[in-house]
Amino acid sequence: MQKNKLKDLWTDGKPALNGWCSIGNPFTAEIMAAQGYDSVTIDIQHGALDYSSVLPMFQAMRASGATLMARVPWRDPGYIMKALDAGAMGIICPMINTRAEAEEFVSYMRYPPHGQRSFGPTRAAIAMPGYGVAANDEVLALAMIETADGMANLEEIAATPGLDGIYVGPADLTLGTQEGRLPPGFDRKEPEMITLIQKIADVCKTNNIKACLHCGSPDYAAKAISWGYDLTTVGGDSRLLAGAASASVSTWHDLVGRGSKPGSAEGGY
Repeated sequence: MQKNKLKDLWTDGKPALNGWCSIGNPFTAEIMAAQGYDSVTIDIQHGALDYSSVLPMFQAMRASGATLMARVPWRDPGYIMKALDAGAMGIICPMINTRAEAEEFVSYMRYPPHGQRSFGPTRAAIAMPGYGVAANDEVLALAMIETADGMANLEEIAATPGLDGIYVGPADLTLGTQEGRLPPGFDRKEPEMITLIQKIADVCKTNNIKACLHCGSPDYAAKAISWGYDLTTVGGDSRLLAGAASASVSTWHDLVGRGSKPGSAEGGY
C-alpha cells in the first residue's frame, strides 16, 4: 500500500504546499502537478469539472509523486467514496458545522471496523498495489470550518476521532461569521478574521491534528505557516492562469503605448 507523503512530511516537522485544480483537464492537472507541489487537490465542489474529469486528472498527475486529494461537493458518502476509489489520498469536506457531522464524514473515509466505507477501490487498487484496509491509515480526512456554527463547535469538531485536520476556506469563513459585513476573499487582513484563523490553528495544535489554509499569495501563506498552519494552498490553476495572462497583456499594453488594458474579473478558487 502506498504511503501518504504528506504524513511523512509532517512527521519530519515540515509544512506542506498544496496545489489546486479547478479546470477539468488532464493536461492542466499534469502541468500543475509537475511544478513541485507536495500535494495537489482537485476541486469537485466549485471546479469546472465532474467525476469524468477527476479520474483522468488523477491519472495524469500520478507520475509527479505528489499526494493527490479532492475537495468533494458535500458530506455525501457517494462522492467521498468514489473520489477515494479513484485514488484520492485525502478528502477535503466542506461545511462541517458540528461534531456529529465530523463523525459522519470520518466514517465515510475508512473501511470497517473504523468506518463504513464500501469496498471497491477500482482505480486505487491499480494505481496503488496492495490497496485495501491499510488505506485506513493513509487517507487524510480534512474538515472545512466555514460558518459561525463551525467556529462555535470548533473544539468539539477538532477532537473528533479519526479527523486528520481542518481546512480553512477564508472566503466562506468571512461570509459565515461576519453577517455580510465583509466581502469574501482570501488573505484576510481584518483583525477579527486573523483572530479566527489563528484560533483554528491553535485548536488544531491542541488536538494534535493539522491546520490547513487556502491562501491567495505566497507571502500570506508564509505568514500562515508562522501562525502554526501545517499546509497552505496558494492560488490555483484558474487564478494562476488569469494572473499570468493579465500580467502579460498589461506589459504588452505598456510597451506598445496602447494605454490601459481591458478590465478583468478575479474569480474564486
